[in-house]
Amino acid sequence: MPQYWVFAPVESGDPDLYDKVWDYDLLNSTISMGWNDLGDVSKMSREELFNTIAATYPEKPNPTVGLIANMHWNFFHEIMPGDIILARRGRMTLSGIGIVSSPGQYDPERKHLTTIPEHTHDNWMGVKWKESPRDIKFRTQIFPMFTLSKYSEEKYSSLISAIPSEIDGSDDDALESPSVIVLEKYLEEFLVKNFDMIFKGSIRLFEDSGAYIGQQYQTGIGIIDILAVDSKTNDFVVIELKKGQTSDKVVGQTLRYMGWVKKTLCSPNQSVRGIIICESKDEKLGYAIDMTSNISIRYYKISLQLSDTPPS
Repeated sequence: MPQYWVFAPVESGDPDLYDKVWDYDLLNSTISMGWNDLGDVSKMSREELFNTIAATYPEKPNPTVGLIANMHWNFFHEIMPGDIILARRGRMTLSGIGIVSSPGQYDPERKHLTTIPEHTHDNWMGVKWKESPRDIKFRTQIFPMFTLSKYSEEKYSSLISAIPSEIDGSDDDALESPSVIVLEKYLEEFLVKNFDMIFKGSIRLFEDSGAYIGQQYQTGIGIIDILAVDSKTNDFVVIELKKGQTSDKVVGQTLRYMGWVKKTLCSPNQSVRGIIICESKDEKLGYAIDMTSNISIRYYKISLQLSDTPPS
């Protein structure tokens, strides 16, 4: 079975540079990754990789170092020929989809062939890009912010099913995110945008010194829906939306993320608790939560009102 990966060809802040790099990738059936200050890390162990990144970027906190190390490990050791790459432009646009044709390798000479002076990537991978879909813009953020992230088969299938064949990729044809086809995605965006109001200041969104906020927080074992911090105790709070999952799955997933946070982010004086948010009572979920002391359930309610006049 193929694995699925989201990959940013280059930062999207410079549109001209992005276009040049993406055109090169399409023409040459490739994709690349930078972090050139690290040199050749392709043969390093996980521990060596972590230590090299920490020494090269001493200003970065350990969680950020771990994320960078995980990206490089995936690039050189986990992504295999036959895997699926989703090239993203920012967090709302799917540039294209390809199939990995050759594994990642360190090749600093390759960058000199691009004729793009700003394109200084040293790490390269072969990808056979499909003719379609291309340049599909969604109305909400559907991709993680990191250069390279693993994507679930479920999310990939939802994304593909949300793209009508006739869409041409123009702004007027911006699609609803496959994740927002279900109500929980709207809920996640609403929670984040209104976080202080909803939780009345009792918890706040986590933000590390690398400027990674707690929405869709990537770990080495998956992506936490929302990572927060208790305003009084400074303890971590893992928030997961049930999203139609089975009770066993969402509880297990929440506990797994809590364990990762405890081991990776918590100081000796910090603890971590979990919140599962769902729409209606779930008896099986209730039984599971009764056997834990640090996970609670919160329920949401949607209200829709119609009016004869537009809002002022």
